[in-house]
Amino acid sequence: MSKNVDLKTDAIVLRRTNVGEADRVINLLTPGGKITVSAKSVRREKSRLAGGIEMFCLSRVGVHQSQKSGRNILTSAKMVKFYKNILGDIERLELASEILRQVSRAAEGIDDPGYFDLVRQCFEALDNKSPTNVISAWFLLNFARLKGEQVNLIADVEGERLRSDENYAWDSTEMALRRFPAGKISSNEIKAMRLMLSSSLELALRVKNIEALTPEILYIAKSLNQL
Repeated sequence: MSKNVDLKTDAIVLRRTNVGEADRVINLLTPGGKITVSAKSVRREKSRLAGGIEMFCLSRVGVHQSQKSGRNILTSAKMVKFYKNILGDIERLELASEILRQVSRAAEGIDDPGYFDLVRQCFEALDNKSPTNVISAWFLLNFARLKGEQVNLIADVEGERLRSDENYAWDSTEMALRRFPAGKISSNEIKAMRLMLSSSLELALRVKNIEALTPEILYIAKSLNQL
């Protein structure tokens, strides 16, 4: 390891900003949190760093953390995986961009590795051309959980234990499930949400008919993230 490298880590680019004639300031999401680095001369044609700091890819980077200036300098960058199918579909590109925007804001000053894992799993699924509505529902449920907002999947708004023979509706005022005979949320949706909150996205995507259960789950997940 070079003596100029204090940190080597996996990273996903959140944002890139051009500075001067050839430099960039880059916001990176790592398992250790969000960091900002300066990439010197990275926009020059022969830069060895350029290929490792593309958007929508997983990279391995080296960062020199200067105690004197307090700045982080990017010293190495190698692309590990490029999620090329994200760029080939406008719907996937828009969802991936929105995920980065929301996580960038939420991860400021937070060292929870959950944010990095959330983005990585979503990018893997988007690249594999999995259903975007399922990816979005899984992301928003778990994103809300990381921020401290989680749907109660044990009891309804009255404090009664959820029952498999009852239907429910989402009470957006109380942010909880309310028993409602004509409600569209059944035990199937409740089970699917429990799975999404306790399992990987890859496993959730294997559930039979998961897409059919997603509309109500997505509505709940969006409500949680409006808080």
